[in-house]
Amino acid sequence: MTFLEIIKRIICAFVLGAVIGLEREKKRRSAGLRTHILVCMGSSLVMLVSLYMYELFRDKVPLDPARIAAGVITGIGFLGAGTIIRSQEGIRGLTTAASIWISSAIGLAVGCGFYEAGLIVTLLAFLTLSSLKTIEKKF
Repeated sequence: MTFLEIIKRIICAFVLGAVIGLEREKKRRSAGLRTHILVCMGSSLVMLVSLYMYELFRDKVPLDPARIAAGVITGIGFLGAGTIIRSQEGIRGLTTAASIWISSAIGLAVGCGFYEAGLIVTLLAFLTLSSLKTIEKKF
């Protein structure tokens, strides 16, 4: 993989994480712009490192890049759990937790070069976060 391709993937993760993070920031959620950018870029970097290690050691050690991705998704679940608050009024933070988790998945997709999936999911996640609350309230 070229240096330019690595830069492209990390910048793409930055931008896509920012799209989701801006929406959360606008609604003044606990995890906003910086959190979503860092989660998306970090996940992208972990995938890049996983792919690099696979290329470097594939003849010497059996490696599975998907195992590292699975670890990221699990770890991000714990980060998201920190945004969930239960009180007498109910449970808050589930959507922010889900947005952190999906930002991580987007970063993993972009990190392995699956830009199309990352872009489509980012757009759908943004639409879900910004527009569906009004529809949800009607039901």
